[in-house]
Amino acid sequence: MHFDVCVIGAGPSGIAAAMRSIDLGHKVLLIEKGKVGGAGVFNGALASKTLWEISENYKTVRSTNYGYYVFDSDLDYRAVMGEMHKAENEKHSQIMEQIQALEKEGCMRFIKGRARLKTSTTVEVTGLDGIIQDFAADNFILAVGSRPRLLDSIPIDEEIILTSDGITHLKDFPKSIVIVGAGVIGCEFATIFSNFGKTKVYLIDKADRILPFEDDDIAQIVAQNLSESGVTVHSTCGLKKMEIVNGQVEYTLEYPDGREEIHTVERALLSVGRIPNVENIGLKEVGMKLSSRGYALDDETQTSIPNIYAVGDLTADIALVNIAEMEGRYAAERIAGKVDCEMSYNNISTIMFLNPEVAGVGMNEIQCRKERIPYKMALMDYRFVNRAIAKRKCQGFFKLIVTDDAEMKILGMRAVGDQASSTIESVALLISMGKSVHELANLIFPHPAITEGLQECARMLLGKSIVKPRVFNRQLKCYRFRDGRVEDLFGLMTNSGA
Repeated sequence: MHFDVCVIGAGPSGIAAAMRSIDLGHKVLLIEKGKVGGAGVFNGALASKTLWEISENYKTVRSTNYGYYVFDSDLDYRAVMGEMHKAENEKHSQIMEQIQALEKEGCMRFIKGRARLKTSTTVEVTGLDGIIQDFAADNFILAVGSRPRLLDSIPIDEEIILTSDGITHLKDFPKSIVIVGAGVIGCEFATIFSNFGKTKVYLIDKADRILPFEDDDIAQIVAQNLSESGVTVHSTCGLKKMEIVNGQVEYTLEYPDGREEIHTVERALLSVGRIPNVENIGLKEVGMKLSSRGYALDDETQTSIPNIYAVGDLTADIALVNIAEMEGRYAAERIAGKVDCEMSYNNISTIMFLNPEVAGVGMNEIQCRKERIPYKMALMDYRFVNRAIAKRKCQGFFKLIVTDDAEMKILGMRAVGDQASSTIESVALLISMGKSVHELANLIFPHPAITEGLQECARMLLGKSIVKPRVFNRQLKCYRFRDGRVEDLFGLMTNSGA
């Protein structure tokens, strides 16, 4: 049987590629060996974010700061995991319903099985029943996904020492857990477990601070809250050894001065990134070029074999669901010769589900300084935002970064605090359109809304904010960075180190 496009993998990038190919009139073969939805639904983005939402709700219930008290609140690990599985299954069912409807229309075929490229135009599929079939396709989109990266020195059993795939194997909240890796995922799981309040959490960070890719002020507020929630961060140290001893985890830390520490906890979670699933799918057999780390060498999704495209975790680009979907759609459009718009990684919106929530789009200060881009920055504290005051959640800030010239084009923004993720869309649109801070300052935001703090940042940069930095110079910042120096735009900044 012959198809216009064969998509291998039905995670976020594969589903996006298949659906866009159908839009463009192509007959599609979609192959998936595991769960439809991939890590975007199971053991990944949707699963962990569901746990975070539940943990945030539980933390609110336990709080006694709002004038009311909740007694006898039970916490059952299996019930919590049950809610997470309900969320996974709900999304999985939606995807399957659509696939089945499109199969009935005759525009696609879905096969559950393992795919292996035999040639650049032929794929062999081994179904769950063991039956092997060959299919021909003019083009292939490889959306093969990824799995947690392991370390040879650590004995992963997914029972005592876990990856994110093994979280569901826990029978209850562990009394203690150590998380190896202080990136976004490691910090998210540290936040989740500490929110529930049943687990003593340790976080191993080989750097001198968590979230090293983000600005200092963001990392500091997250680290402070983790500490206040009882999380112990082992910073500036290496993991010398980790092993299972008498059913528990014993790990040894080594510090730069030669000092060593030995700790024992109930469980460990390894969170040191993911690697693409490139084994046994015929890439070497068809001669596809891969990097030394196993990623496809691609030119805007097109691999070294012209009719084979790589998307999502198979590329060495940013491992985010929205990026994977963008690449899937783009590959389908390139195949059809009908590209809607060029693919760009310069205007990416992100959310980090931490305490507090962190969201951003475009560049941060670290990136601007690394690329020697002169910029102006305004920072507005949440405590001046009426919606935050009403919600009694005033910890956080907005940070808006613009070019240091007459145009003052928006380079990026960061929001840290309650509802941070709801604040980035307008800025993302303005960045994509090449607009300046003037447009943002003149928008009429609803009141009361968290986004009003973002508008005040824009007004501060133009010297017309309602909340005046010369009055609240400890909570507001407005400065320029040029030639390696920070200059306060109002001459009142109390921390010139920014």
